[in-house]
Amino acid sequence: MNPVPVPGAQKARDPGQQAGGHRVAVIGAGAIARDHVTAIAGVPGLRLAHVVDRHPERAAALAALAEGATWSTDPATAWSDTVDVTAVCTSPESHADLTVAALRAGRAVLLEKPAALSVPDTDRILAAAKTAGRPLLVAQTARFQPVHLEIARSVASGAIGTPRLAHLTWYTGHVWPGGWRGWQLDASRSGGHVAHNGVHALDLLTWLMDDEPVRVFARPCRTWAPGMPTPDSFQILVRFARGALATVELCYALVERGTFVRRLMLAGTTGTLHHSSEDEPRTRSASPVAPASIEGAMTAQTRHLRDVLDGVAAPLTAPHQVRAALAAALAAQLSADESRPVDVKEVC
Repeated sequence: MNPVPVPGAQKARDPGQQAGGHRVAVIGAGAIARDHVTAIAGVPGLRLAHVVDRHPERAAALAALAEGATWSTDPATAWSDTVDVTAVCTSPESHADLTVAALRAGRAVLLEKPAALSVPDTDRILAAAKTAGRPLLVAQTARFQPVHLEIARSVASGAIGTPRLAHLTWYTGHVWPGGWRGWQLDASRSGGHVAHNGVHALDLLTWLMDDEPVRVFARPCRTWAPGMPTPDSFQILVRFARGALATVELCYALVERGTFVRRLMLAGTTGTLHHSSEDEPRTRSASPVAPASIEGAMTAQTRHLRDVLDGVAAPLTAPHQVRAALAAALAAQLSADESRPVDVKEVC
């Protein structure tokens, strides 16, 4: 098995690479775009140069957070000559066209997940990146959570041999009535909840297991808000190409917003790794506090983006993993919709 690549072993950076900072344009001015802008502000070597959104007031408000940043409603301005990297933070149905256009214009791209809503569109993105020779980093922030980076380093060191079995549980407090905006509830735009949020877990396991999901079975459940047009919780059983198995449980239905319960067990041929947020004292405080094990992921991902732009690191999201995780997520959505096991190749 190939070692799992993790940030931290980069080449030395040329001091000249840091002068001025890489200029970032953000397309989209929603909540996730604001998170990216906040992270950019905290990472030396990057600066927000431009914001694009179809709503002028939203674009202007987000651009106002960074001194000197401009804004427009024209997506093409996000890959102009005044920009080094384009961050695509729109709803997923627009990801492929915007990303391909930015890459063809010679810009590096930070692409929010899911990369696209179909495997052919994902292939189109990956082909454009290869042809352009420009970096493409898919924003799979779960990889950059401290606990997962630590586990990845242990796996890469051979601590558990070859991973063979995984069990991942993510429970989150979320007030469902009115909690999601329209595009997230529209499967034609988001891909569906199982695909849209399940891709985080499936990408993480694809990376840690260093293997490709080949068959999935997903079971959705409506718990906190049974009247919602999408399930708030689901389970996915995953079989990998070399025979490894994984169980995924994702729930957005804990009653108190901000509550977290997160567990990961990874068993290999020579050992086992395990983490539970319940072992962290801060998660038992009077008011909900995010576990330290998951904090800072967006900033860590943004530092990695800077290192990729500086040429001292390769994008952590390798093209074959981007494709495999997206295909598995789409297959899981199909499985949930049709109540049957699905071979991942059915969606490819």
